[in-house]
Amino acid sequence: MPEDAPRLAELVNSAYRGDYARQGWTTEADLIDGTRTDTDALVDLVGRDDTTLLTYVEEGSIHGCVELVVQRPNLYLGMLTVDPKLQGKGIGKILLQAAENFGREKQCSAVNMTVISVRTELIDWYKRHGYLDTGKRKPFAFNDPRFGLPKQPLEFIVMEKSLRM
Repeated sequence: MPEDAPRLAELVNSAYRGDYARQGWTTEADLIDGTRTDTDALVDLVGRDDTTLLTYVEEGSIHGCVELVVQRPNLYLGMLTVDPKLQGKGIGKILLQAAENFGREKQCSAVNMTVISVRTELIDWYKRHGYLDTGKRKPFAFNDPRFGLPKQPLEFIVMEKSLRM
């Protein structure tokens, strides 16, 4: 999948940052300057043994992706991405369900993630899909300005969903 890294970087950045991202509802463009990721970071990501990047492909085009990291006993879900022009068409739900199925296959007990605390619409979307706010908070602490400079103080909330039946 390293050959897909340039297209994936373009997709992720288009969904999170910049003017194109404003066409969808998942944009961080008003919160963070810079890019979300780049080709080299994605090549490194997919090269890790503990990480899987699921993609949603239709007619040969990648329209969505999600990063999954097995962190026993849980599965970490990150970078859930859908092309802004296709948001609201169920692709995010499909990727979320695929991520949860992946976690069950890997015998993880829960899926957890971090979401920027001021992203209330996104937090509400995850809550509608069974994720709970754990009450834990993490600082928004990125040391590489290539991947975003906050325009305001930010923190993450930790959300989790049990995979036990």
